[in-house]
Amino acid sequence: MGTSEAMLQVVPGALPSQFHSGLCFDKSNSFLSFKYHVSNRKERSYGLMQQLNFSRTLRCCKRMLALNSIDDVYRGKTVNDRLDSLSCKCRQAESDSEVTAEVGNRIWINGAANGPNIKNIEGVQQLKHENGGLPSNIKVATAGTINNTLRSVSVDSIEDEAWDLLRASIVYYCGNPIGTIAANDPTNSSISNYDQVFIRDFIPSGIAFLLKGEYDIVRNFILYTLQLQSWEKTMDCHSPGQGLMPASFKVRTVLLDGDDSATEEVLDPDFGEAAIGRVAPVDSGLWWIILLRAYGKCSGDLSVQERVDVQTGIKMILKLCLADGFDMFPTLLVTDGSCMIDRRMGIHGHPLEIQALFYSALLCAREMLAPEDGSADLIRALNNRLVALSFHIREYYWIDLRKLNEIYRYKTEEYSYDAVNKFNIYPDQIPPWLVEWMSNKGGYLIGNLQPAHMDFRFFSLGNLWSIVSSLATIDQSHAILDLIEAKWAELVADMPLKICYPALEGQEWRIITGSDPKNTPWSYHNAGSWPTLLWQLTVACIKMNRPGIAENAIKIVERRISRDKWPEYYDTKRARFIGKQARLFQTWSIAGYLVAKLLLANPDAAKILINIEDSELVNAFSCMLSANPKRKRARIVSRQSYIV
Repeated sequence: MGTSEAMLQVVPGALPSQFHSGLCFDKSNSFLSFKYHVSNRKERSYGLMQQLNFSRTLRCCKRMLALNSIDDVYRGKTVNDRLDSLSCKCRQAESDSEVTAEVGNRIWINGAANGPNIKNIEGVQQLKHENGGLPSNIKVATAGTINNTLRSVSVDSIEDEAWDLLRASIVYYCGNPIGTIAANDPTNSSISNYDQVFIRDFIPSGIAFLLKGEYDIVRNFILYTLQLQSWEKTMDCHSPGQGLMPASFKVRTVLLDGDDSATEEVLDPDFGEAAIGRVAPVDSGLWWIILLRAYGKCSGDLSVQERVDVQTGIKMILKLCLADGFDMFPTLLVTDGSCMIDRRMGIHGHPLEIQALFYSALLCAREMLAPEDGSADLIRALNNRLVALSFHIREYYWIDLRKLNEIYRYKTEEYSYDAVNKFNIYPDQIPPWLVEWMSNKGGYLIGNLQPAHMDFRFFSLGNLWSIVSSLATIDQSHAILDLIEAKWAELVADMPLKICYPALEGQEWRIITGSDPKNTPWSYHNAGSWPTLLWQLTVACIKMNRPGIAENAIKIVERRISRDKWPEYYDTKRARFIGKQARLFQTWSIAGYLVAKLLLANPDAAKILINIEDSELVNAFSCMLSANPKRKRARIVSRQSYIV
């Protein structure tokens, strides 16, 4: 079991007796360092609850009020009744001689204290008066210093608890760590599929382990999920493309054929055949490529991405995404529920989240593909798609006050090659909420674009990853962060971050979601608040050199997420309630917080996730902007096919 450490102003006896053996004094200051252990990690439910109860005990202890008397400087009264129930009692010093021996290590709080022992404090004042001040070896701390110290203690204990929870969620296959389960909630008897390893859910966990220098679990995850890519996947006699990655997998123990006494572990993947709605996970393969690049950059181990099977896996994903179809747009056409929003929420078509991940995955794949003859055509197709995709998103998805006014004045039914309103958007589609909500400063990328339809909702992940991947321009990236700051009360409020804004309500909710009881207004995917989005926000802020936004969001998270038991999501407009169906101890809520903290402590590490736009793409984009839309059309020579 991992060891967690924190610093408290208490003496032995202030902690439950089962932890006394781990106590030791730090001679450099007056703080008491403690360590606690849980003997068996595999006894997860019981051990986990012990950890959590103890963590709450620590947070109670650090709230203890200042000095009650000269004779026991460290003894205090708790402001929380839970101390009594958790037997967190503080013992008094056994004799005056002990106090005298330890006076050099005490902390006096502004020479004053609350409580009934005022005459003892008066003794301190008298001692100070008689001796011309307190002895030099007695530290004097202001209330501000104590508050900062206690906050530091609280933050450290939250991080320690988060690491313990993350490690408790690790799944093993044949003795090797292979991923983390979606949630480890011992209070919920309905497991559903939360005991599986989800590709998208593991990404923040994997990044946290990489930043911590624990590379094996990420390497195992990459290679084992790659093996699942080639598995047969069929639903109702139909099979999707070979490059599809699973949404999740589970380690199962099965009996060996012909031997009822012997068992083996097998991986059981789900490609969407068992998922609610039976939707294939388009984002799984894109996230897999992004994590593969991050692993190589962070660990320095490029041998994984250079393996023949890994190179083949990358090409299979690209072939699936770059396949020709009927669509006139360079964006990926997907069905509803094929990404983080995995239920019906009206995002079918060309949702921004998929396009941002697609663009990022294309850039990452281009970095990792081996320069060989067989990859030349694929890389050419990849580059062409990058240019077209960046132009399309930047030009047609961007919305700010100026653009909104332009759409408001659109003419419709334009039939020409130089039409302004290319997608025949009707001005009456502009929702009333947007007219009032749009800030004078800032803008964002809309959620979806199709013929005669613009989804004006703000989708957090799509906008944040557009910044990270450089799909948005530098000016657009700053404008997105400006909007988040300007609309902090709506997008962040009491818990970051709204998955989308605003919520679908009334008749619109009934038609678009099918009256989904889980996606009621301001809940779950319908404008619920998801703590895991904190890490994407942090990466985006670091890239744009505006870490203060992320720091403010983290402070909000630290106020309550540990006390709330790390929920999956929060409900209501201001995220005041834990989600009505939210799982507790949700792994990516835990990992998202840890990644955000690690990246703010070492901003340079964010480079493993950030894509920097190269000059070739910038030049190509400029050429497209200056191109004549009335250019002569000619017969297109059939493209060469490429073999994977």
